[in-house]
Amino acid sequence: MKLSGWGRYPVLEARTHAPRSVDALRELVLSEPSLIARGNGRAYGDSAINISATVETRHLNRMLAFHPVSGQLVAEAGVLLGDIISAFLSRGWFPMVTPGTKFVTLGGAIAADVHGKNHHKDGSFRACVDWIDVMMPDGEIHRCSRQDDAALFDHTLGGMGLTGIILRAAIRLRPVETAWIRQTTIAAPNLKAAMAAFEATQDATYSVAWIDCLGTNSNLGRSLVMLGEHATRNDLSPQQAQAPFQIKPKRRFTVPIDFPAFTLNSLAMRGFNALYYWAGARKTGAQLVDWDSYFYPLDAILGWNRIYGRKGFAQFQCALPLDRSETGLTALLAEIAKAGSGSFLAVLKRFGKQESAFSFPMEGYTLALDFPVTPRTLALLDRLDQIMIDYGGRIYLAKDSRMSSATLRASDPRVSDFHAHRNSQGFTSRFRSAQSERLAL
Repeated sequence: MKLSGWGRYPVLEARTHAPRSVDALRELVLSEPSLIARGNGRAYGDSAINISATVETRHLNRMLAFHPVSGQLVAEAGVLLGDIISAFLSRGWFPMVTPGTKFVTLGGAIAADVHGKNHHKDGSFRACVDWIDVMMPDGEIHRCSRQDDAALFDHTLGGMGLTGIILRAAIRLRPVETAWIRQTTIAAPNLKAAMAAFEATQDATYSVAWIDCLGTNSNLGRSLVMLGEHATRNDLSPQQAQAPFQIKPKRRFTVPIDFPAFTLNSLAMRGFNALYYWAGARKTGAQLVDWDSYFYPLDAILGWNRIYGRKGFAQFQCALPLDRSETGLTALLAEIAKAGSGSFLAVLKRFGKQESAFSFPMEGYTLALDFPVTPRTLALLDRLDQIMIDYGGRIYLAKDSRMSSATLRASDPRVSDFHAHRNSQGFTSRFRSAQSERLAL
């Protein structure tokens, strides 16, 4: 069947398997020359596709145990974060770290070591993972943690499924009093002001910015910075406090068709970005929003990836070190504005410190932008890659669909150690994806 990631680029013909038991999965691991696990297909590119054997894990989706005091949940890799929220938010628990969609599996969150709006304070997904069960090339299951088989643990978190098949894990949830978020919006007229807002609000639990990637001159990098805190009962109205975990069902929208290419021209994007900024700037200050609206605004638009047309889109997400973030981001935004190939969905976040074998985050800033796939934008992305390299940054593999092996090695000196670990454990020949082959991982 034809498979792609969420970006719908590239599209590859691949054989798929959907085992319903660990024994059936073991048979595949022992019989297939190479394979890769695939959760809900929310990686943007080709990291969860193996042409000869892509293994769907969504049938392995049981929640196995929960500790009501510590908040530790043991669950299989195919469980969605949305399933966890549905089961536990009403009991007063929420994921400690979550990406921008709840439609990602537990296994996918671990493989990508996903980050959220709270990385500056709480770190990436690894911060809440106590242990992981991984199926090895010989079909045996190894349990790894920070104390036991720490090398496997560290390389699996952020290893993009290339260190074995993640079967189940123990993660810790966060206690919360309500289903609401106290959101504070700050309108920043340019990049310098946006970064100053992030630096001045390091104590905020959550922070994220929508950024106008087509602003120029004094408007370069103008942003809406949105801070968030889990609301307490005292923050709610008397009526809300009677049912603190109840929110009104959200209306869902569906994109029924692929948008034609002419709707994504630079004039339309400049107009949209300007209107979005000024509309947001009129709503600065504090307000209560429900958890779904704050963490997952795009989940309300089913099939939003079709906005970019039938050829799909590519996301450019890089992290830049703190001491070079402002100059590097300025160079990236200037190049994007010059090209006129902007993005509706441009996001800026502050990362905290992190040292890990192959995970994406580093202390500094991360910028994420979506571009419709055209020869012109692919050429722009190559130029952005070089700017990213010049400023000491690296690319997020969970969002990558077109980076070259040379770019990866120029931007991330950890590649050789990761590759050596894969070789030493016999992973290189068995656990392979279209991305790992493209990047010679």
